[in-house]
Amino acid sequence: MHRLTAGRRLILGGVDVPCELGLDGHSDADVLVHAVMDALLGAAAMGDIGQHFPDSDPAYKGISSMVLLRAVGGLLRSGGYRIVNTDATVLAQAPKLAPYLVEMRRRIAEALEIDFGCVSVKATTEEGLGFTGERRGIAAHAVALIEKV
Repeated sequence: MHRLTAGRRLILGGVDVPCELGLDGHSDADVLVHAVMDALLGAAAMGDIGQHFPDSDPAYKGISSMVLLRAVGGLLRSGGYRIVNTDATVLAQAPKLAPYLVEMRRRIAEALEIDFGCVSVKATTEEGLGFTGERRGIAAHAVALIEKV
């Protein structure tokens, strides 16, 4: 999850989503792509994005999370893994994300070099409850299925 803040673009799944607030973070703070990367790395027991792309490294300041997602896909391939599918859910009270979900799926699939049909992205609200429901931030959860080839 990342906190919403003024003065930042809202990037989700590599898509620039029109919104008066963006996500705060060291990179572009694409919480959806971060969740997908952590799910993939975790499935391969390869750690997490903080180990591979630490926020203490200035090389990652402001970097597109799509660049990092491509790198994660490469790490898995070089480790002998094939990505079978990913499924992610974005938790955001606002903005409405339905118009952008297909493009998010397309960009994630392209970055991972997998079929569009192997990428699922959904969005939901928390009915005004909690961190996301109070419009203080956006969270994402993801799972991934990989296989050793």
